[in-house]
Amino acid sequence: MIPIDVPLTTAYLKEMVQINSINPGLSQGGAGEGAVAGWLSRTCKELGLDVRLQETAPGRSNVLARWPGSGGGKSLLLTGHTDVVGVENMTGNPFDARVENGRLYGRGALDMKGGLASILGAVAALRAMAFQPAGDLWLGFVTDEEYKSSGTEMMVQEIRPDAAILTEPTGLQICIAHKGFAWLSLNTIGRSAHGSLYNAGVDAIVNMGRLLARLECLEHDRLPGREHPLLGRSSVHASTITGGVGWSTYPDRCELRIEHRLLPDEKAESTLAWWRETLAELAAADPQFRAEVQLDFARPGYEIAPDAPIVRALDGAYSRTTGEAPIYMGMPAWLDSAILGREGIPTVIFGPGGEGAHAAVEYVNLDEVFRCAAVLAEAATGWTGAAS
Repeated sequence: MIPIDVPLTTAYLKEMVQINSINPGLSQGGAGEGAVAGWLSRTCKELGLDVRLQETAPGRSNVLARWPGSGGGKSLLLTGHTDVVGVENMTGNPFDARVENGRLYGRGALDMKGGLASILGAVAALRAMAFQPAGDLWLGFVTDEEYKSSGTEMMVQEIRPDAAILTEPTGLQICIAHKGFAWLSLNTIGRSAHGSLYNAGVDAIVNMGRLLARLECLEHDRLPGREHPLLGRSSVHASTITGGVGWSTYPDRCELRIEHRLLPDEKAESTLAWWRETLAELAAADPQFRAEVQLDFARPGYEIAPDAPIVRALDGAYSRTTGEAPIYMGMPAWLDSAILGREGIPTVIFGPGGEGAHAAVEYVNLDEVFRCAAVLAEAATGWTGAAS
């Protein structure tokens, strides 16, 4: 097993967690990723890497670091996101990075600065053993994954490695599939009138009830009929609902926002088409029923074959490092790997575990950070090849 510098890797993690990098797209006044990008840039330069910042928004930058290969090997990207979600539900100092009982606590410790520390620990270990890759080894630390993934969208415009490992938290299992999602807005249109004029008003909120009933049937009757072996089934839920102007007024509009979680082979456009057909059916049955639907934002799911070369490379690295066979998994959440895969970059997901992503108490298991680093180092040597 390639030895990992435990104190150094722990220091990397503590320093990153202590930097507030709340995504401003999610939390008003969020600090953004500028400070952590500066820290990562300096750290990667200290590791002897070629580094440049790629601005994704004012004050927010990706960090793209390259360890140039000597030639003849395959290139590899180790990547993860630098933004974190808000801290409104947390108590105490969410950025104290305290260590207790083998766990490091704080916002972003698990999601996903633990994975970033594993990447840095792996590179430090390879430097310490004087390894020289034949293929380029890229590190990509990206912005905005928690909102719209603008960071990875911009990164793939600049670099196209032969494969990638995304270090999202998997509890050291190998993740080869995850879901996508679609955000839709449904609007029912009524007719405003005084509350006493039942023959004049059309209640948009009551009409929305018909769509909620269809959503319930979809969730409980239709979607359970098809399952993915690693991901289970797709799902849909109501997210927010607004409508009405006062006690004595028929509401002329009601808006329902919904989220569909999609299997890798399901398309957001098909989901939109199903809702359009549903609205048309309800309108045909009732001339006073009027409604609209729009697709606001969507991301596809992702799946990579278990026998893909980068999956086999990671599988072998895990077995050589731990002496055990890895466990394979799917993840219900959406990940940046879908963008990488869309651009023809085969990507596998592997990172340390813990508890509390987006929750009031968040921590990463330190021993898993170190083991992840060792596996990443082994995978990098096998994939890129050693310079001759």
